[in-house]
This record gives sequence, structure tokens and C-alpha cells, in this order.
Amino acid sequence: MDAGTPPLPAGSLDDVLAAELQLLESAGLRRVLRPVQQRRGGTVQVQGDRLGDFASNDYLALATDARLARAASAVLQAEGVGVGATRLGAGHQPVHAALERALAERTGTAQALLFPSGYLANVGTIPALVGPGDLVLCDALAHASLLDGCRLSRATVALVPHANLAALEQRLRELRPHHHRALVLTEGLFAMDGDAPSLDRLVALARAHDAWTYVDESHALGVLGPTGGGATEQHGVQGRVDVVAGTLGKALGTAGGFVAGSATLVEYLTSTARTFVFTTATPPALAAAALEALRLAQVEGWRRDAVRARARQLRARLADGGHALAGPADGHIVPLLVGDPMRTMQLAATLRRSGFLVSGVRPPTVPPGTSRLRVSLSAAHPPELVEALAATLLAAVPAP
Repeated sequence: MDAGTPPLPAGSLDDVLAAELQLLESAGLRRVLRPVQQRRGGTVQVQGDRLGDFASNDYLALATDARLARAASAVLQAEGVGVGATRLGAGHQPVHAALERALAERTGTAQALLFPSGYLANVGTIPALVGPGDLVLCDALAHASLLDGCRLSRATVALVPHANLAALEQRLRELRPHHHRALVLTEGLFAMDGDAPSLDRLVALARAHDAWTYVDESHALGVLGPTGGGATEQHGVQGRVDVVAGTLGKALGTAGGFVAGSATLVEYLTSTARTFVFTTATPPALAAAALEALRLAQVEGWRRDAVRARARQLRARLADGGHALAGPADGHIVPLLVGDPMRTMQLAATLRRSGFLVSGVRPPTVPPGTSRLRVSLSAAHPPELVEALAATLLAAVPAP
């Protein structure tokens, strides 16, 4: 411990942690689990109340689709629940390979590698690609998994102001000549702000400075792009981004993560990404459900149209009420900035009493002073439910 660092409070583990919990409580930052059940039709049951569900990331309304359940059930009956081993041990099954082929095709890449979660995909891949002596330029509002991957890499990490390409170019000019490898990290669609960088310009800028590109498509895959291929498809850079990462737990309604890119990249990560090498394989039934979700997301384009229409509806109503919103006019993540964490959670409680489940987002998920209500739109939401939410929000959250 440094001489100038105050000692941690003494006492039993429970006494110390209880005091820390009280500090979180007084700052409005204590989290609690909230049991939910029976999602259907854009609603969810919470402790006996049926609420409009605007807190989940089930953008395409696939999480409760019976066809996913049937696909999982068939493999569950044939193969059982778990595989009992890593993929490199005795856990690699044909359904894993089939899902990886489908993910590669969907993302316009040569190959993909399946991870048990999107978090594990990022914290395993980034340290496998860069290390001491290398440079990582990461958007300051990137997801915690990307930031943690940067820290674990032990590379030099420079946080770039959010979606600021001029700042990125300046950092590249200043820092790139002093490092061996360079990696530019961003998200295809930012989870808390609902906005997106100009990927075509970002990729061109990175290439001009001999830097690799890494795009997390977790909130974009399935929704953005003409066929739901994500932000890389929407911005015309499929096949030009070096590393594409994502999750299966949002628009695809299941769980798991992946990294996609060249065949060489996937072969390399298979041997070096610690969160792949040392993790038990994804249950085959879950992989089967994700494979079916990918198929449905592609062939049922009405789902993308529906979520975008609901987003336009809500954003237009809020804009008419004086709210300035980040993101595009049809962006399916709608943030309403509040600022104070206590006030944010009070508003979320007010919305719940009014019949709506909306997430209150506080630090460390977002920077201090930017606590917000985060509304997630879904293809499952009927227009009348979105209209009711809009009216409630306009009454509860005055425009600044």
C-alpha cells in the first residue's frame, strides 16, 4: 500500500461489506435483483404485475419464439444438457460448428468462433491480439467488456472521446509511431446512448495509420443493415473490419458470444484466447436455438421493420414533447438523460407503478452525472403500448 493511501476499514468481511453497501445505497448506486416471468407480447410479469417490457434487449422478439424452444428441445433430447468439456477437449459438437458458419455468413466474414458470452469474447480476444508495447485506441463509452479486455492486455490504452473521429485521428498521429501494433476499438451501436460511429470513415482512418479495427456488434446485429447484418453492413464495411464481435443474447434472443473475421484470426484465437481455451463449451441446445434465431432474423424481415417503426413512433412523440434524443430517428435504444442517480431510480419506480418496466442506468454503467432512463424497443411492442409509454414518459420526465 502506498504511504499516502488511507487504510481500508478493519473488521469482519461482512461488517466491511455492509458499510460499503450502505455507501452505495446513500449514493443511489446499490443494485438489487428483480425477478421477472412470462415475457409475451411486449409485456412481462414482475412480482404479480403485468408491465410493458421496455427494459429487455429482445429487439426482434425472438427470445420467447416457440421455434427456438423446439430447436433447443430437439438437441436437448438428443445430446443432453452440457458437454462436460472445453471445445478443445471433448466439447466440440457439430451444432457449434454450424452456428459458427452461420455467424460468419451473417457478418460477412470468413469464419467465426463461439464463446459462452459476449463478455468472454471481448476479454479473451483483445489480450490475445495486443500486449505490452502495443497501442489500443478505444471509444471512451465502450462496453465494460471492451474496457476490461484493454486493461488485461497490458497494452497502452488511450480512451478517445465518444464517436469523435477528429480526436481519433489526432491520437493516431501522436501515438501510433511509438508502438508496435495498434488496435482501434468501437461499437457498431452504443448500448447506452443508442448512437453509432461512422464506421466507413473510422475504418479508412485506421487503415491509413496501419491500425487494426475491432467492432462490437452486440446491439446492432439483427437490427441494423438491409438484411440485419449489423452496423458493418449498414456502413458498407463488411469484410473490411478486422475483428467483429457480438452477442447472441440481445436481438437473437438466446445467450453466448462470438468473434468473427479471417480464417487466420479464428485459428489463432482457438489457440490463444484464454476465455475460449479454458471454458466449458456452450450447451449444444443453446447453440441450436441461436442457429434457429439467426435463420428467423434473416428470413423474417418484418421484425426489423417493426422495431424500427416502434422506435420512430416513440422518438417522434418525445421530440414533439421537447426531448432531444441521441441516435438516429429509428434507433431502437432511446436514452432520456436525467443526471442524478437517485432521481433516475425514482423515475424508474414511478414508471413501474404506471405499468412500465424501464431500466434506470447509473454509474459505473454510464459516466457520473449522466444517469438516465434507457428505453429498449422491440418488434413485440404493439403501437398502442408504445403510445401509452410515450404519454407516461412525457408526464413523468419533463423536457430540459
